[in-house]
Amino acid sequence: MNEQKIEQIHWNEKNLDQIANNIAEGLSDRAYVIIDQFLKPLEVNIIRSHMDQLKEEGDFKKAGIGASHKFQVNEEIRKDWIHWVNPEDTIASTQIFTNQLKIIMNKLNQLCFLGLKDFEMHYAIYPKGAYYKRHLDQFQFSDHRRLTFLCYLNDAWKNEDGGHLRIYLPRGENHPEYPFDISPIAGRLVMFRSDLLEHEVLECHRQRYSLTGWMLDQLNELTFL
Repeated sequence: MNEQKIEQIHWNEKNLDQIANNIAEGLSDRAYVIIDQFLKPLEVNIIRSHMDQLKEEGDFKKAGIGASHKFQVNEEIRKDWIHWVNPEDTIASTQIFTNQLKIIMNKLNQLCFLGLKDFEMHYAIYPKGAYYKRHLDQFQFSDHRRLTFLCYLNDAWKNEDGGHLRIYLPRGENHPEYPFDISPIAGRLVMFRSDLLEHEVLECHRQRYSLTGWMLDQLNELTFL
């Protein structure tokens, strides 16, 4: 089946209005939401194969921390590899995903008045033994990341494979927070408030793939100005 056929099938299958409603409700109630089977198995396989090809061609770079002049690679904090995605210049399956995100983003603006204007996204590969220590997605001097989204591309992921997304959920005033672990299973979309939820990626015991990005309250090219 070619990628054009995938687009025709999945645009008809997905009720993006209902998905956006579910996301808005989850963000309002608990600051995060999980949508399973957002990507279908064939889409997952195509995107993951594309990532492997990019990695072989040397187009992935070691991920770092900090923005602009404060950027640094620190493997004590994170050990993943990333490739930034241009939504207008990538394979069809990834374009389908980004087009769906745009529709959801517009719906969330109507439902939640978030003022979202754009997004940024990269492919992420965590080799065996990689992790990303606890952090918040908003930079210290830049608060334009409003929502974090992750879509996982890992077939037959088992609990013993590690690599869980651990988010730290507040219990309220005078109550300790508690960790909540999310398995990175294929096709699963996770979204959460970038300004509220600290999180980490636990050590991976096999290679782990994801699409990772942020919905912004200004245009992407202005984010670091």
